[in-house]
Amino acid sequence: MIFSTPSAPGGPEVLTLAQGPDPAVADRDLLIRVAAAGVNRADALQRQGHYPPPPGAPAHPGLEVSGTVVARGTAVSRWQVGDEVVALLAGGGYADLVAVHESLVLPVPEGVSLVDAGGLMEAACTVWSNFQAADARAGQTLLVHGGSGGVGSLAIQVGVAMGMRVFATAGGPARAARCEELGAQRGIDHRTEDFVEVVREAGGADVILDVIGAAYLERNLRALRTEGTLVVIGMQGGVKAELNLGAVLARRLRVIGTTLRSRPLEDKAAIVAGVGRDIWPLVPHAVRPLTHATYPLARAAEAHRALESGDVFGKVLLLP
Repeated sequence: MIFSTPSAPGGPEVLTLAQGPDPAVADRDLLIRVAAAGVNRADALQRQGHYPPPPGAPAHPGLEVSGTVVARGTAVSRWQVGDEVVALLAGGGYADLVAVHESLVLPVPEGVSLVDAGGLMEAACTVWSNFQAADARAGQTLLVHGGSGGVGSLAIQVGVAMGMRVFATAGGPARAARCEELGAQRGIDHRTEDFVEVVREAGGADVILDVIGAAYLERNLRALRTEGTLVVIGMQGGVKAELNLGAVLARRLRVIGTTLRSRPLEDKAAIVAGVGRDIWPLVPHAVRPLTHATYPLARAAEAHRALESGDVFGKVLLLP
């Protein structure tokens, strides 16, 4: 197996190619020949030494892949060698081979290329699980922060497909306009506009999906309408902020924080099943993967630089 891994905590330049034994295949595992691996913010945090893999996961990064099944465990019944699939991983996607429990695998959606599918799974599972946590539903107003990212761009499309009124923040007018092309009623350029004013003028948000964290906490609470829900899924803007409990109590607000990677297998399997049931039928006619750029596995450092540049719209993929 060939894989990309940090030689030490640090910047993108620490990502180097290495070689090791092929992954072991347990009774209910699939061995997948990787076609594409999604590059995510969590991978950059792991590279920096801030987000270690959970116990038992491979040490090299990568939370999602697409590829072809090349072997299967003795207890696997649903999947066959040759099936084209996508998989949710706890780590190890930056490789040419991965082993994954069969419950964390879905078929490549019809009409989506095997490569483009490599950027679907982590975002779809993140969006579906957090919409469930927030009880998001048709007729509500959704505010998506980071609408140009892999999760954000998918959240816009899923929200619109569900019948929600969607607002999305992005950096710069061109990126805000692209959010509107995905179906957002209003793309908000966070560099020149106040998202609180824009959303409150529209009546406030029922649900906010936030990748920023501390820097947006107080403003997010002001943007919510009564009984609204803030779901924090990232901390790009820090981890500590003051919380006005008076506002939370008086307006009956909910603040939820979630992660996906460290959940038990049973929880992630339920999320994958929900994605297969509720989101996969929307792909690609109402929800489509957006691939910003692809890089060979040997150039993983360049892929990370692209992700961290702030210029990406959609997903960056690695091709073994």
